Amino acid sequence: MKLLLDTHIWLWSLLDPAGLSRSVAGALADRDNELWLSPISVWELGVLVAKGRIFLGVPVADWVKQVMSKVPLKEATLTHEVALETLKVELPHPDPADRFLAATARVFDLTLVTADRRLIQAKGLKVLPNR
Repeated sequence: MKLLLDTHIWLWSLLDPAGLSRSVAGALADRDNELWLSPISVWELGVLVAKGRIFLGVPVADWVKQVMSKVPLKEATLTHEVALETLKVELPHPDPADRFLAATARVFDLTLVTADRRLIQAKGLKVLPNR
């Protein structure tokens, strides 16, 4: 299975694994699954650090470089196709980061791993819920 990690799932997997359900933890540990990450999640991490909601102990760029060298994640690139797909995504809220993640999942045929109930309920999106 090809799994796109929502930002909080990516961060929980590294900083607070207890936040992951058994099924999600198992899916992330399964070496047969491909784990994908959007640059939007890296941007969201930077925003969270800047707001003081997450403390990493090192600059964001250094932390991301360290993590990416240890954890096999594929980059779900931001393409024109992804940007255009955001215009078709129907979500019950206007969060642009969620629109990009949903569009990325659809364009690359990925299953979005999330605990966000609004994304879990989104139409036209494959989701692995963290419940």
